[in-house]
Amino acid sequence: MSEQSSEQATNRFLDRAFALLGLPERVETALRTPRRELRVELIVHRDDGATQSFLGYRVQHDNARGPYKGGLRYHPGVDADHVRALASLMTWKTAVVGVPFGGAKGGVACDPASLSLREREQLTRKLVDAVGPILGPDQDIPAPDLGTGAREMGWILDQYMTGHGFSPGVVTGKPVELFGSPGREAATGRGVVTVLAAFLEARGRTIEGGRFAIQGFGNVGSWTARLLAERGGKVVAASDAAGGAFDGDGLDVAALAEAVGSGTAVPEAGIGEPLSNAELLALDCDVLIPAAIGGVLTGETARAVRAGVVAEAANDPTTPEGDEALRERGIAVIPDVLCNAGGVTVSYFEWVQNVQRYPWDEETVNGRLVERMETAYRAVTRYAADRETDLRTAALALAVERVVDANVRLGRLEDRRATPKTG
Repeated sequence: MSEQSSEQATNRFLDRAFALLGLPERVETALRTPRRELRVELIVHRDDGATQSFLGYRVQHDNARGPYKGGLRYHPGVDADHVRALASLMTWKTAVVGVPFGGAKGGVACDPASLSLREREQLTRKLVDAVGPILGPDQDIPAPDLGTGAREMGWILDQYMTGHGFSPGVVTGKPVELFGSPGREAATGRGVVTVLAAFLEARGRTIEGGRFAIQGFGNVGSWTARLLAERGGKVVAASDAAGGAFDGDGLDVAALAEAVGSGTAVPEAGIGEPLSNAELLALDCDVLIPAAIGGVLTGETARAVRAGVVAEAANDPTTPEGDEALRERGIAVIPDVLCNAGGVTVSYFEWVQNVQRYPWDEETVNGRLVERMETAYRAVTRYAADRETDLRTAALALAVERVVDANVRLGRLEDRRATPKTG
């Protein structure tokens, strides 16, 4: 993030939730502190004969509500601080949607685009060997994240099973042919659209005819765009790292998704008019959907936002300064901890299918996802209304309450709360 570290930003958002709950300082300290952090060095033999070392990380934040759960990202910006913040976020995200997991995160500091297929596979298998002792279907369950996908999850499964036997539940987001779940690829985008639809409906509006701008057109952004278009929404702008495209009447989302899926950058797809990422964030539209990297809505960029709603499809896309600027300007924010929880929800469904050795069909998966996301949305909005607070603080406070309760019942924390703070 540009204004402060990821961990500092996460803790500042938590400060508001802790203040609302009036938790003792010792409880706050326990909730901020990960239970385990692992840093490993991975030696990869490059195709050109060179040898290169990559730093890998796995942070396990809290497992009071179930096994650790969290993605693995391959990105140059991966570091211990960033992974630690994302692991914390996963703890609260799983609690918000009520799935029986804790929070973890991992990754490797690398540019996946610079790695050949063989190099990427070698890196992935070495990562599994290095962190394998703390993984397991009932211990810690990785999943895809930025820079990784079903292919990498298949490699993880294979490498883990070489020493542990048949263990499909050790990783989620796998190819369907390798005991993955139907609907997993679109799950995060479907969750975003489900929560957004509920948010708009509560205000007498619908997705149909709405104008949406999506910053980031990877898995999450592209599926969000396709599902919005299916409901009659107009995706007027979309972008990736190379730039964006704009069409006031709505982009041809299917054509754009096909082009990007074949390796073409958004601005090179020949669809719509060129648009920069900065211009997209400031576009006049109904809903802005950051769906790429974190920290894009800073105190400065948030003041340029003209959308009435920000739906956080990415993890931590808004800094505390950006969040404050949006709230001051009356722009509603649907926070990441709720908005993009569809991915971990269907990861849970995949894990259940693996444990039961009984697959579900896609209709069942999608139906249960929608039901759980709508239930979580209603719980957060009720919590926010009852306590007269914003959705981000409400979501985090609700999650913290659930995690504290689990830790108390396990005997890890004493159930002694201070008087809730006011004002």
